[in-house]
Amino acid sequence: MRMLARLTRRSVTATALGALLCGALLGTPPAAPAAASSAAAASPTITVPPAGSHGFPFLAAAEDLGSFGYTESEYFISGTATSYAKSGLWTPDGRWNVRASGTAAYKSRLLVRRPADPAKYNGTVVVEWLNVSGRLDLSPDYWFMRDELLRQGYAWVGVSAQAVGVNGGLGEIKGLKGWDPARYGSLVHPGDAFAYDIFSQAGQALRTPNGPDPLGGLPVRTLLADGESQSAGFMTTYVNAVQPVSRVYDGFMVHSNSAVAAPISGVLADTLLMPNPSRIRTDLSVPTFVVLTETDVPGAAIARQPDTNSVVRWELAGTAHADQWVYDVGNATVRKSAGSAAPSPDCAAGSAPFNDGPGHWAMNAALRHLAGWARGGARPPSGQPLSTVLRDPVTGLATGGVRLPDVTVPTRTLTGSRDTTGSGVFCVLYGARDPWNGDADAWDRHDDGDPSDPSFPATAEPVLSRLYPTRADYVGKVRTAAQRSVDAGHLLPEDATAIVAAAQDSGIGG
Repeated sequence: MRMLARLTRRSVTATALGALLCGALLGTPPAAPAAASSAAAASPTITVPPAGSHGFPFLAAAEDLGSFGYTESEYFISGTATSYAKSGLWTPDGRWNVRASGTAAYKSRLLVRRPADPAKYNGTVVVEWLNVSGRLDLSPDYWFMRDELLRQGYAWVGVSAQAVGVNGGLGEIKGLKGWDPARYGSLVHPGDAFAYDIFSQAGQALRTPNGPDPLGGLPVRTLLADGESQSAGFMTTYVNAVQPVSRVYDGFMVHSNSAVAAPISGVLADTLLMPNPSRIRTDLSVPTFVVLTETDVPGAAIARQPDTNSVVRWELAGTAHADQWVYDVGNATVRKSAGSAAPSPDCAAGSAPFNDGPGHWAMNAALRHLAGWARGGARPPSGQPLSTVLRDPVTGLATGGVRLPDVTVPTRTLTGSRDTTGSGVFCVLYGARDPWNGDADAWDRHDDGDPSDPSFPATAEPVLSRLYPTRADYVGKVRTAAQRSVDAGHLLPEDATAIVAAAQDSGIGG
């Protein structure tokens, strides 16, 4: 095993990622004082939005949801939200107390996708805290978990929880209100200090609707909260500080958070006042599933904690914070609403392509595990810690972690980091892949831009025909690896079938 020197231009990855995770936090305006104690979340008023000038919601799916047996609709929720402040000392164990510190009127929105046929609904609603790192609402975990959500009959609800998504920021699109004033002009967001309670009230609206039912009468058996990237930082704080007083959600997916949680105040500078590390509290009666990619691990490893009956953590080998799958699934939807103003990876011409690893397969499995766990089922299996520094000397792949067939029967180097020279700010999130083709690619220079061999001495890429002399040999190894991952609980059987089918159609072997 060799230690690859990834501490040159790639050393900015953790810093840049942290800036992206925190980038859309806004300062909180003054608010009315609130009572000293908090109760369970209020049930907001639900209304139907006007058609607006576009005639569809922001982030409306570009794909035909009807072909999957799904419908899409949008609702407004409004009421009085509460902000919170720290109560007592906050320490790295996540057992954080809060007090109510202010109230303010708000009006935000829910984007709802649910089975059209009630018989296809599985009783579980996934509520995603929409990500605003791009200064507008995005749904990365819907895209990561799209296949599992639609084939298993989940309802999915995206919540515009943060101020920049509603009010706008530095981006070309000035939030929902700027994108379609006729539809969203009545929305009111008082600041990110209130985002936590807005998210609580969104969940409560699904349980006890006060107005039109966003789920069309579908009963809520299990309500799961979910957030990815910056939203996962807020989700960490929500789990530790707000869930104990709101008691709205039955389980949590925290995907790609960093070592430090988002501030309860909603003020960016207050990140410096948050415990470092910010671990997940282990005394809740509801479960939390933390999933990290290779991109995330360098900045989050200090927050590692043992798995318990209420907290499980996976670190995924060969994955990236965003990847080719998420780009392919989500890009048309983003462009349908945002057009040329859509956030772009903007990676430099001639640089390595995006990571196309197994992140979505792992997220499918994680979701199914979490749903069962939240209903009182078995705790998900554990995974090994991932090392992004110690890498296999032949393949360039990270060692340890949850390892799916893409990395146990490899055909390319997959990494969560990349050289971002000459690239846009979001490029760093997409990791890289390097096909094994005899170092024939423009980036195969045995330097920091070469995913498979970023340091001297130069090492040639593996030769696929030597690794897999025949098609049958390759497919057989993939089938065996897939079954091992299924047996370990890290891969779903139907996804294993898809992986084997892709191997049969790949042309690899011989």
